[in-house]
Amino acid sequence: MSQANHNILIADAKTHTAITEEQAQFFRENGFLIIRNLLENKELQVLQDEMQTLLDRGMSGVEGDNDYQYGKGTKSGGKVLKRIEYVVDKSVPTRALLAHPFVLNSVEKLQGNNFIPTWDSMVIKMPNEGIIVPWHRDAERPVGCADDRPIFNVDFYLDSADIKSCLWVIPGSNLWTIEASKERCSREGFETSDAIPVPLEAGDAILHDITVVHGSPSGDGNALRRTIYFEFRPGEIELEFGPHNREYLSLKQQVLLECIETRKAASYIGNEKPYEYKPSGELSISGTIKPNTFRYPHEEYWIGQ
Repeated sequence: MSQANHNILIADAKTHTAITEEQAQFFRENGFLIIRNLLENKELQVLQDEMQTLLDRGMSGVEGDNDYQYGKGTKSGGKVLKRIEYVVDKSVPTRALLAHPFVLNSVEKLQGNNFIPTWDSMVIKMPNEGIIVPWHRDAERPVGCADDRPIFNVDFYLDSADIKSCLWVIPGSNLWTIEASKERCSREGFETSDAIPVPLEAGDAILHDITVVHGSPSGDGNALRRTIYFEFRPGEIELEFGPHNREYLSLKQQVLLECIETRKAASYIGNEKPYEYKPSGELSISGTIKPNTFRYPHEEYWIGQ
């Protein structure tokens, strides 16, 4: 599907408290959805400052900490920071961000009330050194899973992303077979005839399904782009198929509850109705326990699939 004949629906966080059903259906069919105006100016500024502190630490060169990941710079060929893992553990404002009510209301609409926050990270394209992200799927859905609720990321843009640094997606590729996505991702170069660019402004976000084929070309004069990623998964799918064990789900539920309280207390948050997390059934919560940490390494709770 070419850019010319693809009609894009866009959600606006200023006018609604969650994505609409029409927008939800667009997301299910296409694997992505743009959200404008998600972050108010004060919250955006706080997050920009916080993430710059982490970025500065990473740029100085962090040894022996795999949370800070590096790649080969496009122009310099040198070691360039490209990703920081577990940002919710490293930044209080990022915890408040995880509890954004528009986001959580929208996640519940798509996944149900038993959703679990799983991954959290920041991906970076350094100025003039934008490292190529080849065409890929983030992951595949569990084999044998008949539950068609989407597993997806919410990508918060702290900086504007123009054609030199933005994400490119192939609409509808979330519905492809594994074989079809592998064939497309195996092609040489960063060919875009069936893809569309997704330029965004600072404060915007995009939902993207883990199975939508996406990527971004190497930068050529690109500006700084910092993007915070949160992944969410339906708890029922996690319970049956993994990849995390039951203990992990309980721990991350407590993290989410604490993040909701953190957002309520944040002085820079405007007038909004806090999200109420009310999981049910096997994933219901009998009480709250203040987390000892906000960093639960995936490998320590991994069961696969």
